[in-house]
Amino acid sequence: MANELYISSSPKGDRIALLKDKRLVEFHLENSGNQFTVGDIYLGTVKKIVPGLNAAFVDIGYEKDAFLHYLDLGAQIKALNKYTRAVQNNTTNNSKLTNFKAEVDIDKMGKIAAILSKNQQILVQVVKEPISSKGPRLSCQISLAGRYVVLVPFSNSVSVSKKIADKDEKNRLLRLINSIKPDNFGVIIRTVAEGKEVAELDKDIKNLMKNWEDGYNALKTAKPCDLLIGEMGRASSILRDMLNESFDSINVDSKELLENTKEYVKVIAPDKEKIIKLHNGKQKLFEQVGIEKQILALFGKTVSMPTGGYLIIEQTEALHVIDVNSGNKSNEQNNQEDTALRTNMEAAIEVARQLRLRDMGGIIVIDFIDMKESDHRQQVFEKMRDEMVGDRSKYTILPITKFGLMQITRQRVRPVLDIKSTEVCPSCNGTGLISASINIADQIVNKLEYVLTKQNESQISIILHPFLYAYFTKGLFSIRVKWYIKYKKWINLIQDSTIGVVEYKFFDSKGEEIQLS
Repeated sequence: MANELYISSSPKGDRIALLKDKRLVEFHLENSGNQFTVGDIYLGTVKKIVPGLNAAFVDIGYEKDAFLHYLDLGAQIKALNKYTRAVQNNTTNNSKLTNFKAEVDIDKMGKIAAILSKNQQILVQVVKEPISSKGPRLSCQISLAGRYVVLVPFSNSVSVSKKIADKDEKNRLLRLINSIKPDNFGVIIRTVAEGKEVAELDKDIKNLMKNWEDGYNALKTAKPCDLLIGEMGRASSILRDMLNESFDSINVDSKELLENTKEYVKVIAPDKEKIIKLHNGKQKLFEQVGIEKQILALFGKTVSMPTGGYLIIEQTEALHVIDVNSGNKSNEQNNQEDTALRTNMEAAIEVARQLRLRDMGGIIVIDFIDMKESDHRQQVFEKMRDEMVGDRSKYTILPITKFGLMQITRQRVRPVLDIKSTEVCPSCNGTGLISASINIADQIVNKLEYVLTKQNESQISIILHPFLYAYFTKGLFSIRVKWYIKYKKWINLIQDSTIGVVEYKFFDSKGEEIQLS
């Protein structure tokens, strides 16, 4: 299965799209000013202890205090606090924790008031981003994720991903990691480490140790709410977790992104550097490869399926509800049970895709079309389970009940991605009345003549809706050809489906927009 990653840069941040066999399966918006990302490590200040919740509220700079439960403190919270004080007081110069004396593990059933106190400064890691009216959720069980391993300070345990089934391979990896891991650092071996040599694993651990040392140096002079170790960007984390032989290409549309991506891929997979490409087309990257069209089709309340069925997706504060409908398929099959099975099997594929695409978390209830046969319900359950294998979030799937309902819980660590697939018309502002398209075409013709004859522009590009693009370019003796004959200049027309049908923009030879009244 071919994987392609597309990254489009804008002043507001990056848009990241992962395609499998040309189908959009993951989409991320990464705001340039985004903070409090999962994995970020902060120096927080305890603002309030709540004995009734056995939790504390911690200030890390967000508008609302973050939540830290006793169960998220970690067994070695006392060692972490001791280390934090020692670094801040300059009584240790040992970032690698060599000869660091561990503390006694805290009681699993203990009270948070016995561990933390108001105004105390502590190292915390974001495990859930701010969602709705809630602040971030924190943990003191610090971990640093790499490509092949996860490094856990103040621990000495080594564990292997359960997805590595081969016993001999597990033992080999355990033996290798135990021989190279630093003292007082635990290691979780990731699934992608299967079959890797010791040199690759050691390089990954050294990179993580460098991140830890950078955090140690930042902690020396850190002030409350300072970010000590930042999690990498969303695009890099996708590459870290998923880059393998199935990746065909990584496409970016800015030189800065190109250099950053190449620099990161050199570290994790040097042999893959050649698949990174810079987009230089006349159209926008997402427009040219059809991603914009997929986004608009996939993020609405109603999502169509290839053979006529459709999903209706509703979101509430507590859960997501997905209703499966057969649409016109119900007229094509004589057997109602067969129709239900085929539609539900297709829906399972699309639902799994939608969960990843929108990053839906919490409780998801799917109302499949009723099926009388228990074997058919089992088939749909197994199909859903197979389709969810590639999902990187933790999830649990329950079998379909006799009422046709399937329940899924999926880890929610960031707000669900909500992209408006409907928009208010920029010309009529919702009234339903716009200027006729032919009038817009006349406006473009008049403004083009003004720019070419009065402003003496040498080279013009016009971005416009595909409808207008077709109007100006279709036919052997098109309007654009007539322009060439009249002005002796070829006008570059670029179609863009993301703008309104009555919108257009003029650009000069330097790519700067020409302001027209």
